[in-house]
Amino acid sequence: MDSETTGRLLYLVLLLAAVGGWVIVEYRQRMGQALRTAAAWGLIFIGVMAGYGLWNDLRTEIAPQQMVSDAGMIEVPRAADGHYYLTLDINGTPVQFLADTGATNMVLSAQDARRVGIDLDDLVYLGTAQTANGTVRTARVELPSVMLGPYADRDFSAWVNQGEMSDSLLGMEYLSLYRVEIAGNRMILRR
Repeated sequence: MDSETTGRLLYLVLLLAAVGGWVIVEYRQRMGQALRTAAAWGLIFIGVMAGYGLWNDLRTEIAPQQMVSDAGMIEVPRAADGHYYLTLDINGTPVQFLADTGATNMVLSAQDARRVGIDLDDLVYLGTAQTANGTVRTARVELPSVMLGPYADRDFSAWVNQGEMSDSLLGMEYLSLYRVEIAGNRMILRR
């Protein structure tokens, strides 16, 4: 343990001793009531933590998602983190992408590549890419079917990233197939 961790631990022990001492003095004749109060606060704490943990799951279900108008215009709302996320249908599987105008290609995370039916053991990682986390190895793949709303593209080239990646990236090679406009908190794509 380093000195910072030791200091934090000591602070928590002292805080626990102070609060515990107060509870013993305050409730010395009423320990049953003290236990009921502690149980109630414990349940409140657990409820708040459960609600916080479920919020991300609920938010994606109730938050507005990308919409396709009758004219074929695709509107994508800005997410709470400030990015735009699009869901494309890759080989019949929905895959969420982070729209990255700083990226050149469509890059699949290893997890998403597996989900769309790519066998990672058969890939040959001959390419490299410069990322914010350094250089990573990549393998080129052909995606038989890529769909965004009503628009379908066949045999689209993409790359599978061998490094750690939380989201697949939608780079300019794909985004340039559309006229991209950012207005307010919406990204609008038209063909």
